[in-house]
Amino acid sequence: MTKIYQLSEQKGRSMVEMLGVLAIVGVLSIGGISGYSKAMAKYKINKTVDQVSMLITSIRTAFGNQNSYAGLTTVKAINYDLVGNDLTLGSTSTLTNAYSGSVTIEALTDAGASCGTNTYCPKFAVTYTNLDRQACAVIASSDWGGSAASGLYSITINSVEHTWNGTANTGDGLPIGYDKAMSECSGDGKSKYVTATIKWTYY
Repeated sequence: MTKIYQLSEQKGRSMVEMLGVLAIVGVLSIGGISGYSKAMAKYKINKTVDQVSMLITSIRTAFGNQNSYAGLTTVKAINYDLVGNDLTLGSTSTLTNAYSGSVTIEALTDAGASCGTNTYCPKFAVTYTNLDRQACAVIASSDWGGSAASGLYSITINSVEHTWNGTANTGDGLPIGYDKAMSECSGDGKSKYVTATIKWTYY
């Protein structure tokens, strides 16, 4: 009796086909990561603008019936429930922004110096640190009030202060244009990988 053996066909993908699939997956992954990064960057910027706006509104409302912000500090702002939980991260003494930088709140004299509890303090400042260049430029050039009537006194990018009437060290006033903000946020106007600080001063 003769036995006939039949070879079964082996079906599968060739090496070239597998490499093609891997290449497509790689391109899609890179595109997805890039899109996610851009979305996260925009989210952080919007979150920061909202945080600062709400923080300023809360402080001005709380001290609205007084003519001085004397005694206002970061810790007091936390204790007075003027700060959102997304800034405290469970701390009772420090605030952290979306860029892992610090957030400080302080009362100021009319000349802009730090204020003691028994001093007349008509201004207060909110400072955000560790902002990347892009975030700094977008945030600094956002609409923070159309005139001095909004209560905004100045915005300081790193060490350059902008007021409604302009300042001696910039010659520019408020609002801050995006091009100017980008230059000041990068320090020398060129560096991409730097961190910047923005300080808002309000009456």
